[in-house]
Amino acid sequence: PGGGEPVFDRLEAKMAHAMMSLPATKGFEIGSGFGGTVMRGSTHNDPFVANPVGGRPGDSGRPALGVSSNYAGGTLGGISSGAPVYFKIAVKSVSTIGQAQQTSRLTGEAITLEAKGRHDPCVLPRTPPLVEGMAALVLIDAALLQRTRLGGACTTVCDGTRNFDPANPWGDAANGAANGAANGAPAAKKARK
Repeated sequence: PGGGEPVFDRLEAKMAHAMMSLPATKGFEIGSGFGGTVMRGSTHNDPFVANPVGGRPGDSGRPALGVSSNYAGGTLGGISSGAPVYFKIAVKSVSTIGQAQQTSRLTGEAITLEAKGRHDPCVLPRTPPLVEGMAALVLIDAALLQRTRLGGACTTVCDGTRNFDPANPWGDAANGAANGAANGAPAAKKARK
């Protein structure tokens, strides 16, 4: 959560930009999309709620926040909310096909265009990997930008108060080394004297 900006670099705007840059893409909607335009604002609201199931490991009962619905598609105010990001795109049919089609030269002379060579009759098999890859690029870009806001080039915990320690992700001083070793994290190196 926390990736994106409230105005120009909204996460959904960057995602739309990325998806619409893919060949043959003609439409984009995030969350409820166009269906959300007929909903009342009170229904379309994605309020934060206590989520007792989503607490950190070892936090006896301390709840994390979640959203009670996800009409916005994982973003609120242009920033990721922690809910799953979901969107839909529309992809048009291939125009360059083996069937003869009428067109014009730059001079205005009518001609017949007949595609020669190998052309894909359907872009569907190539679309999902392109969409997944482009979405991953947008999300990692947002995550890296958020990381620089919180702690420069080093990875920090969500609130930016300390550097992230993979052996002790929750910052528990008493159980950090034991938990890290149990989870396969490398042992901390001894400080040089």
